[in-house]
Amino acid sequence: LAARAAGGAPPSSSTTADPKSMARDSYNRALKYRDKAWEYEAKAAAAEGSEREKYENKVAKEFRKAEAALREAIRNDPMLYQAHSSLCYALRKTGDFDGSLAAYNRALEINPRYAEAIEYRGEAYLGLNRLEDAKEAYMELFRTDRKRADELMDAMQAWVDERRDDANGVDAETLAEFSGWVEERASLAEQAGDSSGGSW
Repeated sequence: LAARAAGGAPPSSSTTADPKSMARDSYNRALKYRDKAWEYEAKAAAAEGSEREKYENKVAKEFRKAEAALREAIRNDPMLYQAHSSLCYALRKTGDFDGSLAAYNRALEINPRYAEAIEYRGEAYLGLNRLEDAKEAYMELFRTDRKRADELMDAMQAWVDERRDDANGVDAETLAEFSGWVEERASLAEQAGDSSGGSW
């Protein structure tokens, strides 16, 4: 779910029971579940052992509730690209990277310039070890939305750190090449100056 949204989220709904209003209601409900999941993520990060596991389970539960609300929003308004993008995020957070990619692709079919979906799809590519696709996503964002590009770069750097501890099917040569690319691009981004922008 993309809550960094400056202008990305649909407007608040009225009490009218038309499909688009119902879709906005479901979307806004999903945002509340997402916010709750983020609260539990913060608590999990500060906890250990069984306490951490308890919070991680709560995180997953909130994202599943968000997924259900987003699917309901999409049923009522299939063109609500923010809901498709947010569904991608919820699916990615529960480990369904393939389902996440399908939802991102749908969001971008509706709005090809929606930077949030491009960034989150880039993170899904990382989860699937599709590194060339992740690079392409970064380069597109670097040209069009520096703030989102920086967010994807953060995810790439975290991915490299994780794979150094657990390769998860990535061979040493591929990891070294991607790590070098990430370092180079991060340095170039720093030289290019501060980013600006916003999102969900």
